[in-house]
Amino acid sequence: MINLTLYKREFKRSIKILIIFAAIITMYVSIIISMYDPELMKTLDDFVKAMPQLMSAVGMKANTTSLLGFMVSYLYGFILLIFPMIFCILRGNGLIAKYTENGAIVSLIAAPVKRRTVACTQIAVLVSGITILNLYTTILELVCAAVNFPGALDISKLLIINLGLFCLHLFIGSICFIFSCFFSDTKYSIGFGAGIPAFMYILQMLANAGGRAENAKYFTFFTLFNPDNIISSSNNSYINIFILLVSAIALYISSITIFCRKDLYI
Repeated sequence: MINLTLYKREFKRSIKILIIFAAIITMYVSIIISMYDPELMKTLDDFVKAMPQLMSAVGMKANTTSLLGFMVSYLYGFILLIFPMIFCILRGNGLIAKYTENGAIVSLIAAPVKRRTVACTQIAVLVSGITILNLYTTILELVCAAVNFPGALDISKLLIINLGLFCLHLFIGSICFIFSCFFSDTKYSIGFGAGIPAFMYILQMLANAGGRAENAKYFTFFTLFNPDNIISSSNNSYINIFILLVSAIALYISSITIFCRKDLYI
């Protein structure tokens, strides 16, 4: 149940941000995919198979020598995590907390529209933006791979990976949105909405470094999104994607409840 007038107005505010991030993603995806060298990757793959322990010690895995593995190594560790996450932070804060802080929330709920409808509409705006970014990225990857390396990309696994990425960003968006509903001050909304995902990503970086820091993976939700496990067809990867999706839905529902019960001092 959403208000179409409010949805259209808010979605227009997302367009400029979406264009900016789409341009950045286009640049990185097109350049990185064009850098893939099939012959070099095959040679590296032979080395990995011949000396698996040695190559693993320097971070090389057999899967990374395929086009999909190459893309996972250079796109899904930073580019396709960070930029959509920034979009979630910016829009998540602007959909509720910003209105509450500047008093414009009065105009939103003064109309004959229920609070639940307002919250659901703002969630729809955020989810629409995340969906568009994910779909655009997927289409861009498929086109770039088809143009540069026809038949080299495992399309089915790419789609599953991007489904997992989509669920991850839905979850990040839900974190940003719930704090936007909880706080009336944008400095706190951004502080928690941006701070928690950023801190979780730092923990993931520490876990990726290995050694004693590897245990940090048990304290970050980024661990639930593991493209390498999807490539290797690990059953846990599908369970983790489901956990992210269910958790996101739960947080969005909680956000609606918080907003409906919140004292807006109007």
